[in-house]
Amino acid sequence: MFSLVFQNDDFLVIDKHPGVSVHKDDNDQPLLAAVAQQTGDDKLYLIHRLDKMTSGLLLLGRHQQAASALSAMFAEKTVQKFYLALSAKKPGKKQGTIIGDMTKSRRSMWKLLPTKTNPAVTQFFSTAGGDGKRLFLCKPYTGKTHQIRVALKSVGASILGDEIYSGADADRGYLHAYALQFTHRNEHFSFKQLPSVGEYWPELPTEWESPETLTWPTLPHKK
Repeated sequence: MFSLVFQNDDFLVIDKHPGVSVHKDDNDQPLLAAVAQQTGDDKLYLIHRLDKMTSGLLLLGRHQQAASALSAMFAEKTVQKFYLALSAKKPGKKQGTIIGDMTKSRRSMWKLLPTKTNPAVTQFFSTAGGDGKRLFLCKPYTGKTHQIRVALKSVGASILGDEIYSGADADRGYLHAYALQFTHRNEHFSFKQLPSVGEYWPELPTEWESPETLTWPTLPHKK
């Protein structure tokens, strides 16, 4: 269900396994309860969310004061997040910025619009992923539902194993929360976690081992 990556008095960082929901109503064994049982916490606070198919780094607060401070960082967009994704299709462009409003579509789907009133913003690089696949490093600046999944579909590269967005069949949905960086109580924290589940993940390019040092394009200023 998860692996414990880090803990201190204020928060925990776990590596959530794919196929595990963070929502109580979608899982017979709620994730937070399982983590709390292992760490001895009476209550844990979910600071942000990952989709059920998405694996990787998830931040949990250990008390209300820390949870409020950590949640504020996400709201203020001062947290750096980096994701890995794999597609069986080549994108319309190999790197760039995807910007657009998102709206609910049919069933559980969302779609990207050409308007930019309150847009989702995602930047990405991509490289060959072996056997005709394409590996993506994504940096979302916003935290919209299904944001990366919709962004990559919009450039013609639905994520491998993503049944909702017509990704090719696979043993899992190939989206992984790879790196998380933030400052809390004047201390800088940086976490990285490679995917531990999935037979198709290729080896990462060396330069992606420090995603924060890459030359990400400058974002357009909001008018």
